[in-house]
Amino acid sequence: MISLRYHIVSLTAVFLSLAVGVVLGSTAISGRLLSGLNDDNSALGKEVASLQAQRNALDARLADADRFATSIGPLAVKGQLAERTVVLVTTADAKPNDRDALAELLRAAGATVTGELQLTESFADPDKADQLLNLVARLQPAGTQLPTGSDPGTRAGGLLGSLLLIDKADNQPQATPDELAAALGGLASAGFVRPGQGLRPAQLAVVLTGGAVGGDSAADRAAVVARFATQLDRSGAGAVLAGGAGSADGTGPVGVVRADTAATSVLSTVDNLDTAAGRVVTVLALREQLKDKAGRYGVAGNAEGPAPGMAG
Repeated sequence: MISLRYHIVSLTAVFLSLAVGVVLGSTAISGRLLSGLNDDNSALGKEVASLQAQRNALDARLADADRFATSIGPLAVKGQLAERTVVLVTTADAKPNDRDALAELLRAAGATVTGELQLTESFADPDKADQLLNLVARLQPAGTQLPTGSDPGTRAGGLLGSLLLIDKADNQPQATPDELAAALGGLASAGFVRPGQGLRPAQLAVVLTGGAVGGDSAADRAAVVARFATQLDRSGAGAVLAGGAGSADGTGPVGVVRADTAATSVLSTVDNLDTAAGRVVTVLALREQLKDKAGRYGVAGNAEGPAPGMAG
């Protein structure tokens, strides 16, 4: 007769066998899974190492190309801006090294750099737009007329354009030295600009900016710089807005200009100022401005080509 004890022992043996089978099976599966993961990890490691080697090789080639462009740059631009004058306008995020290298290249092209005007963080601050607008209206030299645009970039561009650029028609200053000093002094006292020593008007202007603008007010700040540069261009013989990597994105001033067909019809833009090639292109774009032509140059997707005369 089969007792209850026999049933309990039999059931226990069955469950114990199942448990042992599960453990043994999972151990075998885990072993195969771990082996596969190790193989995958090894393959990925080799792929990462290969990609890193390719990146290092590309970085080395780019460095070589930049050194070559630096050495050949003065020869490429020689005489392109002979007997021309250029004023530099820099935003708060412009890199001093880019400015210095460009100024040296402009001199190699035969141009005279008449000075630098730095735009501070406050200049493009949306919270200080009304203050800038009111100040521009008060500092407007007698007999001059500001543009009809109501935004601070356009209005400030109209004022500073008449101060920093000579008249395209007769090559004469559009403001007296006293008017220049008074207006720049007023803007500087309010914290909007920092004029360089001995700043005087020029025929052409380069507005140097950094890369993409960050923060909650990025679009507004980029728009101020873009509209300022566009109006500055309309005030004299020509201007170029040049920025570094990221400046042609939607959050960069170059990108804002390139999204506006009216602006791109007059203002030239360069999106790789942080390279030796980009600085050469900036000089060539200035030369093109003297012929009443404009273009979008650089390496970004919204550029029309790497340089004037070279379609993408």
